[in-house]
Amino acid sequence: MVKKIVRDPLFLQQKSVPATEADKQVVQDLIDTLNANRECCVGMAANMIGVKKQIIVIAVGPFSIPMVNPVITKKSGKYETEESCLSLDGVRPCTRYKEIEVDYLDQNFQKKHGKYTDFTAQIIQHEIQHFSGDLI
Repeated sequence: MVKKIVRDPLFLQQKSVPATEADKQVVQDLIDTLNANRECCVGMAANMIGVKKQIIVIAVGPFSIPMVNPVITKKSGKYETEESCLSLDGVRPCTRYKEIEVDYLDQNFQKKHGKYTDFTAQIIQHEIQHFSGDLI
């Protein structure tokens, strides 16, 4: 189900907790909401739809890839950039890495490991940053 985008900075600054299999509907809601906002959004974290769980979905070409409890295990190629966020107005400076490796669970809660570079890596880093409550 497509959910409303949360724009309250006080809510977005709260830390997210690990997801469980009981959160499968949240994964689907996040996919649906990202797909409904594709013209202006390339990734979403669950707190953007009002759920403080460690779930993200990223857009890669025509695909929406959910990642449950993702953890960046390796990173290289540090650089500075600026990003915006669907939940917030404006653009903010941030530090990102050109290459990352991520351990996560897929939509069926199966363990996965992926290597990502460039813009896809940047999207993942942005969305995972939501878990800490740091505004992007």
